[in-house]
Amino acid sequence: MPDYLSSIDGLLIDIEGVLLHGSAVIPGALETLHVLRTRGIPHRFITNTTIYCRPTLLERLQALGFKMEMNELFTATYAAAQYLRDQNARSYYPLLLPDAQLEFAGIEIDEENPEFVVVGDMGAGFTFPRLNKALRALLSGAKLVALHKKRLWRTEEGLFLDAGPFVVALEYAAGSNAEVIGMPSRAYFSQVLENLNLPANRVAMIGDDIETAVRGAQMIGMQGWLVKTGRFRKEDLGRGIWPDKMLDSIGDIVKSES
Repeated sequence: MPDYLSSIDGLLIDIEGVLLHGSAVIPGALETLHVLRTRGIPHRFITNTTIYCRPTLLERLQALGFKMEMNELFTATYAAAQYLRDQNARSYYPLLLPDAQLEFAGIEIDEENPEFVVVGDMGAGFTFPRLNKALRALLSGAKLVALHKKRLWRTEEGLFLDAGPFVVALEYAAGSNAEVIGMPSRAYFSQVLENLNLPANRVAMIGDDIETAVRGAQMIGMQGWLVKTGRFRKEDLGRGIWPDKMLDSIGDIVKSES
């Protein structure tokens, strides 16, 4: 079994599809994080999950047995809130679930004339009235911010539409392009790498999405490792993107230690 950790000094780890399936811990995930701590390999958790604000997600992960701290956890929701504050935003219209909106405390929700429309994960909450209200705001001059543009997400019930198709619909209807905050945004990866304090060529990103995680990491100079859990499908390997490493699951790292 190869020693996956011998070629790197640090890891960025996606959460959904790598550590978790919904509320179920993926076998080997907890053991792998223990190996990383034991070997003193710096790592950060980076996710496009936008259902929760960062404190809620951290509490949920800790309750499932993951030992991590707030400063190790980066979410697209957190990054988007920071982006709006950097833009001195006073108002926004959220296509976000209520818990995720807590990340934007201090920025007023305006459903009629917002400065920004922010799109994350809403599931069945993506109704025609809400999308049409977002469209009208964009046509009135609001800027479109997408927490990510993933096509699909996997749950215990199977594959579902993710936020990406709704972002693309708004872009098409409004004739504008979204500012994408989460993976594969170079700015998002750079923010986490800066926190890790390691050069990109000594870090690997481990994820289940060949486009946002693997290609996004490779474009900034990191290794991109693909796990066959989560949203992975065999068809992904026909897109002309070649992972630096393929793992059945994150648990393969533990196996390489034994």
